[in-house]
Amino acid sequence: MGLKQNLHNLKKKYEGTKIAPLFNGFHTFLYMPNETTHGGTHIKSADDLKRTMNTVIMALIPCLIFGMFNAGYQHNLQIEAVSNATGFFSGEFWNMDNLLIGLVKILPLVIVSYVVGLAIEFIFCIIKGHEIEEGYLVTGMLVPLIVPVDLPLWMLAVAVAFGVVIGKEVFGGTGMNILNPALTIRAFLFFAYPTWMSGDKVWVEGAVEAAGTADAISGETILGSLAQSQPLNYSVSDMFFGFIPGSVGETSTLLILLGALFLIFTKIGSWRIMLSAVIGALVMGFIFNQVVDMGWIGETSKFYGLMSLDFWKHLLIGGFAFGAVYMATDPVTASQTNKGKWIYGFLIGFVSIMIRVFNPAYPEGVMLAILLMNVFAPTIDHYVVQGNVKRRLKRLKAKTA
Repeated sequence: MGLKQNLHNLKKKYEGTKIAPLFNGFHTFLYMPNETTHGGTHIKSADDLKRTMNTVIMALIPCLIFGMFNAGYQHNLQIEAVSNATGFFSGEFWNMDNLLIGLVKILPLVIVSYVVGLAIEFIFCIIKGHEIEEGYLVTGMLVPLIVPVDLPLWMLAVAVAFGVVIGKEVFGGTGMNILNPALTIRAFLFFAYPTWMSGDKVWVEGAVEAAGTADAISGETILGSLAQSQPLNYSVSDMFFGFIPGSVGETSTLLILLGALFLIFTKIGSWRIMLSAVIGALVMGFIFNQVVDMGWIGETSKFYGLMSLDFWKHLLIGGFAFGAVYMATDPVTASQTNKGKWIYGFLIGFVSIMIRVFNPAYPEGVMLAILLMNVFAPTIDHYVVQGNVKRRLKRLKAKTA
């Protein structure tokens, strides 16, 4: 009661000033809003935007924790301090040494992401005189999960500032942006600092002492090796469970799948978008397999490695599963109509695999595919709505004829 009363007193004291939204934001973050509506009919719900965002964060936490263990495991695996994991419950993977190594590298990414992003949100709410928006609660967690573990913190801070301001605030804030803010941040990093975002190397701390640096680079990711037509050296179970190198949150397809089921159960994530994205990826992968089987692409081609990969294995590697579940389903930037969601998701999956294969310099396409479809989502919905209007007009004319 003391904290709540103090916040309430501060809110009343500064009511009408530009910093009032700050106190109101802290108050509503900790406690339910005490405002009630009057007059008219309203839909009553125990949910609000903060609780929705917190639900998505709950779905991301398992990926974050697993990513910490995996970052340490990949480090120890590269320096041969551990053997290959034998299963999801392997003691070689779930040990405190792996967790501590991952925690030291990943926790600063989370802190910088939230501190910089929320600071900018606070500044804009004071300047523009509106309430604090909760949209960055999820974005702040997504960003550390989709960047390389060795990304410099200053680089992340610059990218977050760009993504929040250019990707969201210039459009009017939460609910008005046309591009996914987290992917806007990653796109900025990719184009501004491509050598850090190539996606074809594995971070290993202190693996090469002769290099004279704290961080050394060793080993390739699956997409990096396949883009160079090298054989796939990981089992299906390793790829499914997540014992593979990659960005922090994207490796474990199992945990991403569980997160997807949680989001669908809570009615926050669209199952139509998720399913259609998977179908689109499978179709594009199958087409590439047929091209290879027909002999149109030989083993000497730079596209052979990813084209010849079994079409369904595209779902287990890279960031496709993570993007399809947590980013393509963003309710602000995705299609809103049911038919539009099927088209939107299918094209994301289809284009993702196409970019992955035809862009060996950056063998990952889900980021660019989602951003591209974010731009076309309103157009898709427009034509879906217009199609429905035309069909209803035809039925009306048929009845009145």
